[in-house]
Amino acid sequence: MKPRLRFAPSPTGYLHIGGARTALFNWLYARRHGGTFVLRIEDTDQERSTPESLQAILDGLTWLGIDWDEGPGKDGGHGPYFQMKKLARYSELAEQLIATGWAYRDYSTEAELAAARKAFAAEKGLKDGDDLRSAGFKFSSPWRDKHEQREGTALIRFKMPRREGRFGFDDQVLGRIEKPYDDFDDFVIMRSDGVPLYNFGCVVDDHDMAITHVARGQEHINSTFPQLMLYEAFGWQPPLFAHIPLIFAQDNSKLSKRKHPEADVMKHKANGILPHALINFIARLGWSHGNDELFTRDELIAKFDFEHVGKSQGVWNPGKLTATNQHWLKNTEPLKVAMQVLPFLQALGAPEASVDAKLELGVKAFAERSTTLVEMAEKLRPYYAHGVTIDGAAAAKHLTPEGKVLLGKAREELAKLSEWTTAALDPIVKTVADASGAKVGAVAQPIRVAATGGTVSPGIGVTLELLGREETFHRLDAALR
Repeated sequence: MKPRLRFAPSPTGYLHIGGARTALFNWLYARRHGGTFVLRIEDTDQERSTPESLQAILDGLTWLGIDWDEGPGKDGGHGPYFQMKKLARYSELAEQLIATGWAYRDYSTEAELAAARKAFAAEKGLKDGDDLRSAGFKFSSPWRDKHEQREGTALIRFKMPRREGRFGFDDQVLGRIEKPYDDFDDFVIMRSDGVPLYNFGCVVDDHDMAITHVARGQEHINSTFPQLMLYEAFGWQPPLFAHIPLIFAQDNSKLSKRKHPEADVMKHKANGILPHALINFIARLGWSHGNDELFTRDELIAKFDFEHVGKSQGVWNPGKLTATNQHWLKNTEPLKVAMQVLPFLQALGAPEASVDAKLELGVKAFAERSTTLVEMAEKLRPYYAHGVTIDGAAAAKHLTPEGKVLLGKAREELAKLSEWTTAALDPIVKTVADASGAKVGAVAQPIRVAATGGTVSPGIGVTLELLGREETFHRLDAALR
């Protein structure tokens, strides 16, 4: 059977880098094995879920090129793909668990729960703010073995079997993981308002959507155990689990939305990172293929597996991201880069710029000299302006009386050209240098300063082709004056 994998974000904020990597790993595995990638929206947190957050997640995945086969806008026969549209299904299955003795209604009040917590804390000598669950707190509901139904609101709790020994699962990344049965209490599966909690909704959805593999962050390991008990209670086959390492920031803390701007996927788009550069970078945050660092999308699909996902956290490295981006600026089809640099160029005040031969030439010229699309746009902007401000130091050094003589001769040779291309423009410098008995640099630098305002640019032929005949003569004549 071909695998079915999913990404199931909550629409409570932007697409987090960790979420994007989880989606990527699931997507890569599905694509490698000819399977299906499902996008499911876990929107049960109605207080925090917003349409804007949902759109931000969809936009982030789309920008990265992580497309889904089933999900919002793509019905694959396993929907609905929003949890809040499945409340009747969850209710039906919760009632089934009650009927089979695997769950019960709990009418305990908040006051009773608070009293139980207070008594446990006092017994253990804990202070306010201490994590009771980590200290071993388990609520023992008086309703566990009652079968009556009464007026009032009730939670539905799963009835954990009281067994000796341990149970667990074989993780595709971490190997065998086990815990004692008595580590777990009767966890809530349905709130009193009929909304499922994470573990219950997740299991029902994964079963209904025929998910075969669940790859998610290591923070979900503890959730896997109660989920396995739910699979047992229903008599369903659980999927294979792969828990992938967390991503840590440079301050050695978990990469978080609150503390780290780099956690926002779309922040990298705004910073001029190519989508594939970010894909390449986050793929290597936790997965490896020998010593290889750079992969095309097809190579990632062909090589990805869970066997080589690491057990320890990946650490965010901005320098490595920049280097990866620079590589893909140089090794991506210029037309594709041109399409992505255009908005940055227009934002800098070049509304007339478009994806055309000039912009493609500019991308080729500055790919070696740029680390981001923002930097590339800044370098391209002067080639879409009329006139240029010449740096004083550059003028003093190169637009001397002797330099202007050579510039004038170059201008005369340029005026003779019938073709304004790099191939036709490049020989002019040597022609004037040979005729004047001057060094090539003594001719090239006055042209460069006059044309660009500074002493650094691509080759003279490319520089002048980018400017065009009319703008070149306008700038040279201004310098000569």
